[in-house]
Amino acid sequence: MALDILDEEFERIVTAAIDGIPERYASNLNNLAFVIENNPSEEQRQQLHLHDGQTLFGLYQGIPLTERNNNYSGVLPDKITIFKNPALAAAKNTQELNSMIRNTVWHEVAHYFGLGHGRIYELEDR
Repeated sequence: MALDILDEEFERIVTAAIDGIPERYASNLNNLAFVIENNPSEEQRQQLHLHDGQTLFGLYQGIPLTERNNNYSGVLPDKITIFKNPALAAAKNTQELNSMIRNTVWHEVAHYFGLGHGRIYELEDR
């Protein structure tokens, strides 16, 4: 059974996770927007080759810092989307949800900094 919380509470949890990004990283987040959506779109699921039963808690879309050059200007902000319904379905309680959202925000911010999944998992295991 999915956790049931108000949208405002979920937004508060996401905001707390964003506010919890260490300053040395947070101060380097430029041209980046965080948004909350209920579920990944069908287009996002197809782009990521997600199969039925696979879920997605967050998604980074943009140009990672490591790929930006001197021509990087006048572009729309990069976007990190946190998906509410998959997170609520996976969390057993609010404490677990808070932890999951913190981890998801960090994971997507790591993509913004140019880290791939292998390096992210390596750092998370430490």
